[in-house]
Amino acid sequence: MSRVQTLTVAVAGVALLAPSASSAAESVHLRPSRTEARRVAAGSALPAALPHVAVPHRGRIEPVARDGTREVLTPVAGSGGSAAPGPGAPGPETAGPGGSGPATPDATASDGTAGDVTTGPATPAPTDSGPSPSGGSEPSAPAPVTAADLLARVSGCTPVSRGKYRKDRGSAATVPVCGTREAVYWKADMDIDCDGRPGRHCNAATDPSFSSSTAFAQSDGRALSSEKLPYVVVPAPSSIWDYRDHGVRGGSVAAVVYRDRVSYAVVGDTGPTDIIGEASYAAAKSLGVDPDPRSGGAPSGVTYIVFKDSRVTPLEDKEAAQTQGERLAREFVDSKD
Repeated sequence: MSRVQTLTVAVAGVALLAPSASSAAESVHLRPSRTEARRVAAGSALPAALPHVAVPHRGRIEPVARDGTREVLTPVAGSGGSAAPGPGAPGPETAGPGGSGPATPDATASDGTAGDVTTGPATPAPTDSGPSPSGGSEPSAPAPVTAADLLARVSGCTPVSRGKYRKDRGSAATVPVCGTREAVYWKADMDIDCDGRPGRHCNAATDPSFSSSTAFAQSDGRALSSEKLPYVVVPAPSSIWDYRDHGVRGGSVAAVVYRDRVSYAVVGDTGPTDIIGEASYAAAKSLGVDPDPRSGGAPSGVTYIVFKDSRVTPLEDKEAAQTQGERLAREFVDSKD
């Protein structure tokens, strides 16, 4: 019996011994080893198609070539569970497109169809690099309120006082106190109030009308320092106007405007019942007004805005007055009434 006939009989015997195919079986394609192929090359050709042997999933049998070489089975996607020799199985060499050498297998797509294989570096997953410079950034903080902003907001006047005040003793009463929902304000001159704790610039020698007390005290009970703390003076309560009825008290936040400057202060003292327009040494200095209690001050053009129901605690905290003042001024400018 020739070698080809022997191989054919052996394969047929395996087919008879194998269990019948089922839906869970896998098809194994047996092929002669490389050695056997060379041995029969000169003789009769192998059969055109070798039989397939159905092998159950359990107790799976791996085919062994005639020369004792074990073939590795690799499932082929989309082929109904059939298996094909894997990389470990020897096979005949086939010249590739570029010349002699092993053939390069085609890739198999997810749907079971063949496709080209393109090798290269893996594309990294996109990463979140944050907002781009051209957009997506946080909105910038609003610009500080200017003197022009505040003056435009108080260009009109709805009087809240029952009468008008004088700027100085002996002058005509021409200054009303005006009001909105958020603030009260008046436009007058600026006299220098050097009262409170004595210092280098504010004392009995520098100010003929000096007083060592102020209507409102700081947190330790001492009088305020006119030299250190920017504060404004409101008229003492009278039939003309009572500041207490309009949400104003000691420590209320005030914005004082002179020319193109804005200074934030607190209500720190009270003055005569019929005169309006006075601020501390420190407040005048911050606005560029001469703070000298004898000869300083401004004859006109000063606007005082006091924000209702506001308060700095402790009263002598200049930084808190500045911070609150900037916020309240912005709200006041942006309001519609």
